[in-house]
Amino acid sequence: MIIHLLLTVSVFLSCTLGMSLRFSCSSTSFPQQHQVRGNLKSSKNLDKVRNLVKTVGVPSLTSSPLESLRKGNWVKLICGASFEDVVDIRNLSLVYTLAGVDCIDCAADLAVVSAVNDGIESARDIVGLRRPWVMISVNDDEDLHFRKAEFDPEDCPLDCSRPCEIVCPASAISLNEGNSTLEVSDGTNASRVLKGGVITERCYGCGRCFPVCPYDNIRLVTYIRDTTATADLIKRNGIDAVEIHTSGRQSAFFEELWDGLGDSISHLRLIAVSLPNVGDSTISSMNTMYSIMEPNLPCFNLWQLDGRPMSGDIGRGATRESIAFAVRMAAVKDRPPGFLQLAGGTNAHTVDGLKKMGLFQTTSITKNPKDEILTASLPNSLHALIGGIAYGGYARKIVGRVLSSMQSQYGVARIEDYPEHLLEALREALALVGTVKSYDPF
Repeated sequence: MIIHLLLTVSVFLSCTLGMSLRFSCSSTSFPQQHQVRGNLKSSKNLDKVRNLVKTVGVPSLTSSPLESLRKGNWVKLICGASFEDVVDIRNLSLVYTLAGVDCIDCAADLAVVSAVNDGIESARDIVGLRRPWVMISVNDDEDLHFRKAEFDPEDCPLDCSRPCEIVCPASAISLNEGNSTLEVSDGTNASRVLKGGVITERCYGCGRCFPVCPYDNIRLVTYIRDTTATADLIKRNGIDAVEIHTSGRQSAFFEELWDGLGDSISHLRLIAVSLPNVGDSTISSMNTMYSIMEPNLPCFNLWQLDGRPMSGDIGRGATRESIAFAVRMAAVKDRPPGFLQLAGGTNAHTVDGLKKMGLFQTTSITKNPKDEILTASLPNSLHALIGGIAYGGYARKIVGRVLSSMQSQYGVARIEDYPEHLLEALREALALVGTVKSYDPF
């Protein structure tokens, strides 16, 4: 937490002085020997990384994220609306930029956005790739993506089997024995208790710890991003898109948030709305939200179909709900304009599921009048029924294993300073992104 606070102060000061939004690699975040960023383009130790990127055919500088949406091979990395570990986020952004994602979605937090942008630019120092869009996530009401777990570890028995630690996919719970903080006045030794608890910046609110606690000690605390702070953040350099998480049931909350963002939306290239499948009312809710946005919609819009939130790392079955949602939406003729993108339970099995349903890169006539902007670069008005896929927990998991291994050996570090780890992480990322991008085998 101290590291996170120092990073926030560091980034705030540098922005106040008019410097670009770049993640501060000071001694508060990385070891002393890595403070100075060298010329990565001349580093022979990264040649294998460069050769791999070129061999598989990662998109060049001339490609466009919008073109990816049109073709149906858009890929978004979800860092997590509540995940705020800036070191992991920076390294994840670097790896997935090299893998060719079109967008990186993160928390609406200045330090987090700066970490994403630094990871992107560091990747582009290694290979001259086009810059993915940076998206921030906000919510119009209580939402499970915007919550944190918390509990007092001293309330936990010493002999607890600690299932919360075991099930946490983000390694956001750490418990160790220590002395009680209660004052001992009779001269006896302090009692032993559990210390630690939830590492707040790593917790992204999946809620898996909550039902497994044998003593019901864990609470899930929800929050709503401040609209005024979000609008101010959007106006800074380094943000291309915003995603509004909504239940789809309360249009008044959605309208209040939209109005609160005001003229900040004119700075954006894409507006996304993430919503669950609420059955028969889904389309009417979408149409209502689009009618709220449309008068002041300055760019393209996207509907994120959130099948089974924050579950992609669980296994093959987690993606069924996201595919079923896509099948339903693709069949509807009166849905509002906007690209469709899958999320919630997406993993390495999602593309196969779309292919079985005939939805992978299947084209239809576009209904979005703003699509004419692209006709100069694309031959017709056809676009994919499903614009792309967002990967969250699964994408973080497969690269996170490498990051954890690196950290256990070297401590907090920039992944490009350890090219063998970067190469391993990149192979994992390419295997996932490549299912959508149709990269050459490697």
